[in-house]
Amino acid sequence: MSHPRRFDPDDPYLERLRRLCLALPEAAEKVAHGRPTFHTVKVFAYYGGSVKGDHGSDRYGCSVLFVPDPDERPALLDDERVFEPAYLGPSGWLGLDFRPAGSVEAVDWAEVGELLDASYRLTAPKRLVAALDARGDRG
Repeated sequence: MSHPRRFDPDDPYLERLRRLCLALPEAAEKVAHGRPTFHTVKVFAYYGGSVKGDHGSDRYGCSVLFVPDPDERPALLDDERVFEPAYLGPSGWLGLDFRPAGSVEAVDWAEVGELLDASYRLTAPKRLVAALDARGDRG
């Protein structure tokens, strides 16, 4: 079953996120379930999401879904920008809504980079994590 595209390919938030994701060793992008995903062997980030019971809305269409460091999860859930996404939330994933920032420039992209770094490290093969460490790109 083909899913309709649920994003604008020229979205400036997606463009910034794409640059961060694709800078990680052997990261690639593909569209799955109508949304951009970023992966190595496993997916480490999605652009856009929804929450349980609100699948048809675009409320969280401008967000990043990621796997948080387990030690950081409680603090992240206290942040009003963070939500538990439908389908992935029960597996530990969280989402960070970009819209409260008000503009692409106002998003804390260093923070997003740290969240992506943790998600990548938790999903990528050990050799790719070692390649990342060798580059000195931690956080």
